[in-house]
Amino acid sequence: MGKRWRDVILGVFLGVALAGGVVAYAADVDLGQIVPFRAQSLWLIKQARAILETYYVDAEEPVSEDVLVRGALRGMVSSLGDPYTRFTDPRQLHEEEIEMQGEYGGLGIYIGQRDGATLVISPIDGTPADRAGLKPKDMIVKIGDTYILDWDQEKVVSHLRGEPGTKVTIWVRREGEDELLRFDLVREIINIKAVRFEILSKDLGYIRLNHFNQKCVAEMREALEKLKAQKARGLIFDLRNNPGGLLDAAVDISDMFLDKGIIVGMKGRVPKATDQIFATGGTLWDKPVVVLINEGSASASEIVSGALKDHRRAVVMGAKSFGKGSVQTLFPLQDGSGLYVTIAKYHTPSGFVIDHVGLSPDIVVEGTMDRELSKDQQLRAAEKELRRILTVPRP
Repeated sequence: MGKRWRDVILGVFLGVALAGGVVAYAADVDLGQIVPFRAQSLWLIKQARAILETYYVDAEEPVSEDVLVRGALRGMVSSLGDPYTRFTDPRQLHEEEIEMQGEYGGLGIYIGQRDGATLVISPIDGTPADRAGLKPKDMIVKIGDTYILDWDQEKVVSHLRGEPGTKVTIWVRREGEDELLRFDLVREIINIKAVRFEILSKDLGYIRLNHFNQKCVAEMREALEKLKAQKARGLIFDLRNNPGGLLDAAVDISDMFLDKGIIVGMKGRVPKATDQIFATGGTLWDKPVVVLINEGSASASEIVSGALKDHRRAVVMGAKSFGKGSVQTLFPLQDGSGLYVTIAKYHTPSGFVIDHVGLSPDIVVEGTMDRELSKDQQLRAAEKELRRILTVPRP
């Protein structure tokens, strides 16, 4: 669509007089066969461009056509009202690809949007956002001195990221606080280590999965193999403050615990977007599992925890998850930009749709994550439950 759009602007309208030319052209040719919009709609675009180029006070020189076209694409996409369906220019798309590889410059914070507000989904362990004390569901209201209400997600991210060593101030509204909270942060290189693991109390394995990126499946497989070698009898799988990531990674990790059955289902408008993904035969881990989730667990985290819960492969504990249950596909455009489109809503094996609802744990446990595991009330409760499960004879 991007190329066809440029062809219209450059070919149809180049040299056509501001008044009357388009209407005359449209009378002779059926533009509906060659362009994506009605002639009247294209005429509005032509008028708006001419007015901006003639009268906009700060335009010392003409704005490039690429900038105008990309701005129009952003507006077209944002008119759908879905914060997850979005246009990204080549630079932003490149930065997001780097993030999925596990390294970028910024604050270490995942954000989402709901009802026009920008919410913290989760901070990444050990990053500036985490050390400063940002929490899931904090609402970002200001960046520096600028209010960001009605900013799209791409614009918010571009203002949060930056060169390592540079400073940024953000203001958030937190439930239970009367005043905005101020956080003065210094950007740094964010190296995302997807998986952290250890042995708790000699025989219980613990895996903390921070993000579903390109590295996490291999890291998860390595962690499980090492915990088996250390004779772990059960596993606490911590998905708290995990904002999600790649669908394929969520499926592959779920498959490590499931021998059969549906992992996730998707329902979309077109046949290819409606699908069910099944586990393959065999498992990497067949011992008892407790999964920890909280309000910062979203998207791919909800796929994994929902699959293990519905198949009764794990006990899910903690707090209700974030509720981001839609599937986005990236459609690359010819100029290096991209279009992320929500193509489906996913559901757990039982048919439960999580979007805007969240996954409820089997056992609700109050508390928040703590870097000192001995002080983490939810983790201690999970450890106690796993001990109880281990005392029950398995069929």
